[in-house]
Amino acid sequence: MSDARGYFLTLEGVDGAGKSTHIEWLVHELRVRGVDVLSTREPGGTPVGEKLRALLLHEPMHLECETLLMFAARAEHVHTIIAPALERGTWVLCDRFTDATFAYQGGGRALGTDRIASLEAWLHPALQPDRTWLFDVPLAVARDRLNRTRDQDRFEREADTFFERTRAVYLDRARLDPARFLTIDATRSIEAIRNDLSEDLDLLVQRQSGHR
Repeated sequence: MSDARGYFLTLEGVDGAGKSTHIEWLVHELRVRGVDVLSTREPGGTPVGEKLRALLLHEPMHLECETLLMFAARAEHVHTIIAPALERGTWVLCDRFTDATFAYQGGGRALGTDRIASLEAWLHPALQPDRTWLFDVPLAVARDRLNRTRDQDRFEREADTFFERTRAVYLDRARLDPARFLTIDATRSIEAIRNDLSEDLDLLVQRQSGHR
């Protein structure tokens, strides 16, 4: 599939939604289907990004600083990892992208959308995911899963109202862009979730093959 641009696939959802359970499996399933795939994450994905990730997850900071650091890590990530991989035909599977900033900083922290949209338009105006899997669970389920985590970062320790606002923005974005988003009921069994993902992977591979 190297003669076509790779697909950009993202996983989103509140902390505790369970998306990370499926990342290695998704990589395996794509490779079984003959797809060259790169797995990465945000914030992070580059040496600079990983240093910024440590600050973002563990150091208290002003909201504007937090948002700008998210986009600083993203700019490095897009320019050095994501865009080059897509251009050479590699599919990119990314754990979170700009939807997360709209949801967490825009919704959870109540920054709103305007400044985030401006940064998005500046830093990656032509790049959007081809598919976003939104792993959705009620707050009680997410909180129960997080409570099993011994070392929580500063986002995972946020109040219930923070996660309610974050989830609401995610769901709003999915409703506004149904062609890109596939909302996954992540309260179900791993097998049921992977059945849905497998069917969607088949559709995506067929679609990309048709564009060659």
